[in-house]
Order: sequence, then C-alpha cells, then structure tokens
Amino acid sequence: MSPILVRPVREQLEHDRVIRLLQPRYKRRFTVGMNPGAEQSSPVGTPPDLQFPDLVLTTPGTGKKLAGVVEVETNESVNQLEAMAQWARFGRLPVEFILYIPSGVAGVARRLCADHGIGVTEIWTYHTVGDQVRFAQVHRAPLAEKLAAARVAAAEARRAGAKEAGTRKAPAAGAKSQARRTAKPVAKPVAKRAAAKPRPAVGRAASKKR
Repeated sequence: MSPILVRPVREQLEHDRVIRLLQPRYKRRFTVGMNPGAEQSSPVGTPPDLQFPDLVLTTPGTGKKLAGVVEVETNESVNQLEAMAQWARFGRLPVEFILYIPSGVAGVARRLCADHGIGVTEIWTYHTVGDQVRFAQVHRAPLAEKLAAARVAAAEARRAGAKEAGTRKAPAAGAKSQARRTAKPVAKPVAKRAAAKPRPAVGRAASKKR
C-alpha cells in the first residue's frame, strides 16, 4: 500500500483520469490491467508480497507474461517516502518501469530515482491544457541497461556479504589459535608400575635334609 494513503480529492480525480487516458495508449501493444483509486484488481508478484501498480502491462495472448508496470503520481506523492516504498520495489522488477509525474516536479522525480538507484526505464510528465492532458517524455533508459545495472548491484552485494562473512570468521579463528598457544599442557598420567612379586623363600632346614 502506498504511503500516500489519502490524496486530496482533486488530485485523486486527476490521478485516476490520467490512468484511464493511458490505458488505450498501451492497449495497442499489451493487455492492460488497471488499479485506479482503491481498486486492487490487477496484482503483481506473489503473496504475501503483492503489489498493485496503477497499470499492469502483460503480453497479449494466453501467456500473459508481465511486460511492465506504470505508476502515476501527483504533486503530493512525488517524495522520498514514496520513492523508497514504491518506486524502488517496481524498479527491482525485471520489466519496464514507467513513471508519470506532473511536469512541475520532473526534476525532483529524476533526482529521487538517481539518489536511490531506482531502475526506471521511462519518465513522462503530464499537464493539463483546457480539457486535454498532454504528455512528454523526459527520460528513457533501455530495459537491457536496467537489467545490467541490477546484475552489477547484485554482484556487489554478494561480494560485500562474502567479505563481511570472512571478516567475522577471521577474529574467531585468531581467538582459537591464541587459546591453543596459551593453554597449559596437560600432564599425562604416569602408569603405575606393577609391584614385584616376592620369591618363595627356601627353608634352610629342607636343604640340610637333602
């Protein structure tokens, strides 16, 4: 669920209007699911980590493979909290992530994406002229570039994890070695010598009789 739980009524109406205008634009190439307002009819992901972007783009036909997600923001929802809670999650998906924002906050949105390493493939602005909503693209990155950056980030994370694990093991091994060096040798138990059995004495009297 978005941190922007309640938008002003006017912004919510504008938000949902933009979503409905975008649906036919993408319907030419994709099967398009919508989640306007509080609707949650087109999820992405698997429980319990379901996500509900404003538009869900899937390949046409029976396969319906996820191809992209579209998120529409308003002036109130272009902020760091929204970027970290939602944009970052959509950016980690191995598909197109397309962001629509009001034209007045384009610079803020681009800076947030850059600061948090969000894998956005397209950023579009929109503004209203009379009864029409006009769109303009301000950022485009190929999907292959996004996936390559994700692989590099994952490899760096693995290396950092391995290095941290090695650092934790080294002090433990050193402590064991030090303990072995300082331990006092344990004296081995001395085997008891078997007592010599006394030889039977030969009486002198018996010798004389012989």
